[in-house]
Amino acid sequence: MKQFFKTMFASIFGVLIAMGVLLMGGIAFVAGIVASNSSSSTYKPAKNTVFKLSLKGTLTEHSSDNPFAGLWSSSDEQVVLPDLIRAIQKAKQNPDIQGIYLEGSELSGGFASFAALRRALEDFKSEGKFIVSYADAYSQGGYYLASVADSLFVNPQGMVGLVGLASQGIFFKNAMAKLGVEYYIFKVGTYKSAVEPYMNEKFSEANREQTASFLNSIWKNMTDAICTSRSIDAAEMERFLNTGVALGAPEELLTYKLVDKLAYRPEAEACVKRMAGQKVADKMVSADYSQLLSIPETKREAADKIAILYAEGTIVPEDDSPMSTGTALITEETARELYKLAQDEAVKAVVFRVNSGGGSAYISEQIWKAVMEVKAQKPVVVSMGDYAASGGYYIACAANKIVAEPTTLTGSIGVFGIVRNFAGTAKLLDITTDIVKTNTYADLGDISRPMRADEQALIQQSVERTYDLFLTRCADGRGMAKDSIDHIGQGRVWTGEQALERGLVDRLGGLEVAIAEAASLAGITDYTTYKANEDKDFFTKYMEKAWGEAKISLLQSLLGKDEFALYATWQEMKQTTGIQARMPYTVQGL
Repeated sequence: MKQFFKTMFASIFGVLIAMGVLLMGGIAFVAGIVASNSSSSTYKPAKNTVFKLSLKGTLTEHSSDNPFAGLWSSSDEQVVLPDLIRAIQKAKQNPDIQGIYLEGSELSGGFASFAALRRALEDFKSEGKFIVSYADAYSQGGYYLASVADSLFVNPQGMVGLVGLASQGIFFKNAMAKLGVEYYIFKVGTYKSAVEPYMNEKFSEANREQTASFLNSIWKNMTDAICTSRSIDAAEMERFLNTGVALGAPEELLTYKLVDKLAYRPEAEACVKRMAGQKVADKMVSADYSQLLSIPETKREAADKIAILYAEGTIVPEDDSPMSTGTALITEETARELYKLAQDEAVKAVVFRVNSGGGSAYISEQIWKAVMEVKAQKPVVVSMGDYAASGGYYIACAANKIVAEPTTLTGSIGVFGIVRNFAGTAKLLDITTDIVKTNTYADLGDISRPMRADEQALIQQSVERTYDLFLTRCADGRGMAKDSIDHIGQGRVWTGEQALERGLVDRLGGLEVAIAEAASLAGITDYTTYKANEDKDFFTKYMEKAWGEAKISLLQSLLGKDEFALYATWQEMKQTTGIQARMPYTVQGL
């Protein structure tokens, strides 16, 4: 009887879920049509308009065209970096837009993305237009962007949270041991630290060395830019950072020249209206991000094209189950898209935008081969985003040219493999197993028993062969000796700035630099750029996003932001099957 009720309630619950999804689907379909119709209308700014740019949400590389955006209230709003930069450029070019009003809030993203956005704001000012910034309190990333402003305000009870960068490792070794789980680690590379959570209780000295190196490089780029914009002496900035003034009285912010005035929001907005030539007593005339994007492009379509192909996220086999954390994925689909571009005669060059910390070594090799196929037909230029490391560097190394941001995290040339043994867990639960086999290695990788020494030797040999192939791909792509790549490889992470010094990249800059480089290599001056990633049909996107967004929203609501970040890290770590070319797991941000 008990089983009957369990079955009955499970069936009812399943029906309710199905009805809920259908209902939400209907709403989404109607909302999608309405949104599509409304977005098709163009916007024309009034005279003396201000671009009101609220710094909130999560920066991403390209739009997923999600028809469910906004339906799940706890999901972070995605802000597409190239679109945001294009909106700033349109505001710069439009004579009716007088300036930008930056509203500091919570914008999250990688260091390189923030650098690209800051560069776009600096370029906006080159037209003689103003930027005013206000925040109740500035995060480090928010202040890094706001420091370009002509006038910078903070609430009299607010703060500027400049304290420095930290990278935190999460180590599962002891917790897993209590559950009876044993890990066999196979790796090549002194600095290949993605396996440390399974084998250490803290950072290894090699990992501590490389982490300190890239954090200091990134932080110096950020503080140098702030000091230059705000005319602050470097020694004064160090004093501010190391004496805890960030948590002190807001008046200290004026002393250190970090802000121009302590003011409430209405005062900051009055300043914006005066600078824009608007009446202070009236409501501010402003345009938002989406309105600026709807302003029609005036550039004509050229016959020659440069395709921009985005590869963002973890590199995994296509048939792996999608992760329930909203993580973007790079699969064999990227290779197929590259092969299509190789055959497209209208495409004269390809810019391959890579934003990945790596993943499957096998899939990385398939994408590398596809890059080689494109390269045989036309120039390929890689543009690196926040990350292009390990497998992310593997898929980039064959390009004609590589462009990275100074704060891009790249390199990490190394591989590893992990095999789990749950024999201890089975013993705790009093579970026994048995096996019948035909050959010696038929049960290789059996998680119910410890690995034999000969099995471990076979896997280590396979990992070393993969590393040797990785070195070969990098050496051939970069025109360097194999032992030179090995010397700067060993799994070590470098910033783009450090990678340039070591020959791993060719230039520093953003997507615009990579596009110019591609045009130069192709010998074209009149061209059109376009996003080459194929979008799935509406119904496929609809079903995937319905379940994905619902699960992510529910987990974020139940766990909270910080706990969800830990859960996402754990879920990603569980995907490390097969030989991996992957960056270390660290929790860091702006």
